[in-house]
Amino acid sequence: MKLTVEELHKLKEAAEKTLALRQGEPKAKITVHMGDCGIAAGARDVMEALLDALGDLDRSDIQVLAAGCIDRCDHAPIVTVEMEGASPIRYAKMDPEKIRRVLEQHVLEGHVQSDLVLPDA
Repeated sequence: MKLTVEELHKLKEAAEKTLALRQGEPKAKITVHMGDCGIAAGARDVMEALLDALGDLDRSDIQVLAAGCIDRCDHAPIVTVEMEGASPIRYAKMDPEKIRRVLEQHVLEGHVQSDLVLPDA
């Protein structure tokens, strides 16, 4: 199989983005909690919407993770956003529309979406 120069450049760019994430801390980490309760409440749809939205952004400084339950099942699906230099924020009862809003407003513009924040226990 022969690759064109353009295809080689695309492979190089993809590899550089992957290495950038591994070489130091990302500016933002977004964790979708995908325990049984989260999955039953729609966490897979939230993760898919998040990955789709990030694919359109072409950003290498935002890391997406999956994690288990945090024992707040009545608020699932839950997403934790960790921004460089700030305390983590947990968002409750997320759906694809809400995760796109959190990505745009909180992660990209720095505005916590207070109406979606997980209430204290």
